[in-house]
Amino acid sequence: MSKKQDVIDQFARHVSSGKVAFFEMAGIDFVLGRREGPYLWDYEGEKRLIDCHCNGGVFNLGHRHPAVVAALRDNLASLDIGNHHLISAERAKLAAQLADLTPPGLTYTVFGVGGGEAIDLAIKVARGFTGRQEIISVKGGYHGHTGLALAAGDEKYYRPFGEPAPGFRQVAFGDGAALATAVTPQTAAVILETIPATSGMPLPPDGYLPQVRQICEKHGTLLILDEVQAGLGRTGKLWAFEHFGVVPDIMVIGKGLSGGLYPISATILRTDLESVFHADPFIHISTFGGAELGCAVAAKVLEISSAPAFLQHVNEMAALFAEGFAQLQAEHPSLVRLRQKGLMMGIEMESEFCGPFFTKAAYDHGLLSVYANNDKRVAQLLPPLIIDHSLAQDILERVDAALTQVEQILRQITG
Repeated sequence: MSKKQDVIDQFARHVSSGKVAFFEMAGIDFVLGRREGPYLWDYEGEKRLIDCHCNGGVFNLGHRHPAVVAALRDNLASLDIGNHHLISAERAKLAAQLADLTPPGLTYTVFGVGGGEAIDLAIKVARGFTGRQEIISVKGGYHGHTGLALAAGDEKYYRPFGEPAPGFRQVAFGDGAALATAVTPQTAAVILETIPATSGMPLPPDGYLPQVRQICEKHGTLLILDEVQAGLGRTGKLWAFEHFGVVPDIMVIGKGLSGGLYPISATILRTDLESVFHADPFIHISTFGGAELGCAVAAKVLEISSAPAFLQHVNEMAALFAEGFAQLQAEHPSLVRLRQKGLMMGIEMESEFCGPFFTKAAYDHGLLSVYANNDKRVAQLLPPLIIDHSLAQDILERVDAALTQVEQILRQITG
């Protein structure tokens, strides 16, 4: 028995038998081994994948980016987790850096470990500040698997575990009229992803987000934008909402902030919202949130991701993919359309079978691409933002081969 099979068996016995059964059924027997830059290698080094999933944006800068690794290593000489109860120079510096990089008024940051925790805090702040309980989210959105974040998502995520938390309602993404009807003087917040990744990256219709902002202002309702996947340069701007002419009252970021090396997330608040902590500044704590080592890593990630030359590079690569997909659409006219903002891309296909088929076909051709769980017609394409022209072309060629394989499977099914 191979060492890889030993790992698979141990994982099945002690971590998740269901995941192992799924991958065996799909014919994907990949066990993560070495990783570097845009590449992942199998546990025994026999197969290499180009990472076009990036764990939803965790690896925006690729795997083990040398400057981010150096930031972690250098700070190990003097830092550890820190203590959430005490004043921290590292948290203060990172929060000030975020305030400098966000629109005026977004001045306070509360750090967490993951996106779900950060979303929970955003909803808590909205309820605490407004004195209201109702939260409106959009169908097909995804905000995490923790309590309030889970309640803001689709039913299929919370129903296996019981009844949803009270006070949550959903409307369709992009439907301003439905939102205008749903929001009332009892609505504490509207929460949505600027570009909903788990729905396959549908872009907000023209004027939609400004309309959402206007509806919220009319009712004294807070706007929470979830940029856990869309933020940090993924769309060609540091924050995705910059494309749409709106500013949230609360922004949530995570995933890529970690540099793929140290878990950290952030809930960034409008200045006056910080008042919810005045009566008791210890009412919300996160033991590992904003760990001082994590702050050092995140500071380097922000420095790299906010550089004008870096964002220009993202836009240049995005233009190359747009041109390449125009050719792919001509070659696969009945199958493929591209949803794109920067390097946040979704390959929209003709049926809900296509996303899973494409995931397997992409794997067979050396790409890691995962279908969108809330719209299985769509395969997510999230390459690292550090890719160069040559690798972008390589990815496009592999996508072409994978699409051809999907077409062959569909012909076999339909006869």
